[in-house]
Amino acid sequence: MTTDDQDSTVGGTRGFLPAVEGMRACAAIGVVITHVAFQTGHSTGVTGRLLGRFDLAVAVFFALSGFLLWRGHAAAARGLRHRPPTGHYLRSRIVRIMPGYLVAVIVILTLLPDANADGTVWLANLTLTQIYVPLTLTAGLTQMWSLSVEVSFYLALPLLALLARRVPARGRIAAVSALAVLSLGWALLPFDPPVGINPWNWPPAFFAWFAAGMLLAELTVSPVGWVHRLARHRVLMALIALAAFLLAASPFAGPEGLIPGTAGQFIVKTTCGAVVAGALLAPLVLDRPDTPHRILGSGVMVTLGRWSYGLFVWHLAALAMVFPMIGEFPFNGHMPVVLVLTVLLGFAIAAVSYALVESPCRNALRRWERRNDPSPLDSSATDSTEPAAAR
Repeated sequence: MTTDDQDSTVGGTRGFLPAVEGMRACAAIGVVITHVAFQTGHSTGVTGRLLGRFDLAVAVFFALSGFLLWRGHAAAARGLRHRPPTGHYLRSRIVRIMPGYLVAVIVILTLLPDANADGTVWLANLTLTQIYVPLTLTAGLTQMWSLSVEVSFYLALPLLALLARRVPARGRIAAVSALAVLSLGWALLPFDPPVGINPWNWPPAFFAWFAAGMLLAELTVSPVGWVHRLARHRVLMALIALAAFLLAASPFAGPEGLIPGTAGQFIVKTTCGAVVAGALLAPLVLDRPDTPHRILGSGVMVTLGRWSYGLFVWHLAALAMVFPMIGEFPFNGHMPVVLVLTVLLGFAIAAVSYALVESPCRNALRRWERRNDPSPLDSSATDSTEPAAAR
C-alpha cells in the first residue's frame, strides 16, 4: 500500500541514484588496487593482507547488481509498480554486458603476448564459461571469473522473482536472508573437481553478496523502522564496513596471497564481504531523497561510474602495458606509480569503449524497442544498472 509520506517508504520508486554510480567507480578502483598490489609484489605481510582484501570490491559490485535489479520486483510485490518485463530485462543485460566484453576479449587474446589462447580458451572466454572449463582463465582476463558469476545471477534472477511471488511481502526479507545463509554452506560440499576448476568460484558461493543488495531493495519499499534509521548514520555504517574489512584481512579469513584457505575461512571472508557491501550501500539507498551524497554523487564520480565497467574489463591489459612504459618488470615494486598509471590508462580505454561500443549499443536497443513496442516502458524497469563484475 503506497503513501504520499516520503519518509514512510524509502526510495522504492526512485530511478537513477547518483551516489550509487559513484560507489561503482570506487569499487572498480578497488579491484584495480588489489591486482596492482599483487603484480607489484605487495602480497605478503600486513600491507599485503590489507591491499589484497580490496578484492571485496567484487562484493560491492554484486550487491549493486542485487539491489538495482531486484528493486523493481520488490516494488511490484507491494503494488508500487508493474512487474519488470522479462524480455526487456534480458535484452538490456545482454546489450549492456556483451558488446564491450567481446571487443575486449578479441583484442586481448589477439594482442596480449601472455594470453597464449587456444581454441578452448577462446570459446570459454567468448561464452563467459571460463569458471567451468579447466585452465581457461588466461592473462589479461583472469578477473572475468566474477563477470561469469554475475551473468549467472542475471539469468537466475527471473526465476528467483517467479519463486518470490509465492512469498508474502512481509516474509520476503526473511526468505532472502535464509537463502543467503544457506548459500554459505556451498564451501562445505564435498567437491572433487578436475585440475584448473575451483567450485568456490561458482555462483552459489556468492549468493550472499547479491542478497545484501536484494535485502536493501526490499527495505526501500518497507515501512521505515530502526534498520533505516541506523543505515542513515554514515559514520556508523563506515565503521561496520571497516571492521568487517579488517576481519576479512585477518588470518581468520584465509592465508596471505593466493594460497587457498579452508572452507571455514572462505565462509568468514564471504560473510565479511556481504557485510562490507551492505554497510557501504545502505546509507546511499536508504537515506532520505533530500540528502544527496556530495562526493559520490558529484558529476565526476557519476562519469567515472559510467566508465567503471570498461575499467574492470580492460584494467589488467592496461596494467600489462604500464610495466614496459616505466621500464620495470612485474613483482618488482613501484606500486604508487603503477597504480596511478593503470587507473589513468584504464579509464581512458574505458571512456573510449563507452563512447564507441557500450553507449551506441544501448541506444540501438532503445530504438529497436521503440519500433517494436511503442508502449512506454516503466522508468524503473529500464534500470540504470551497470554490470558489477567486477566484478
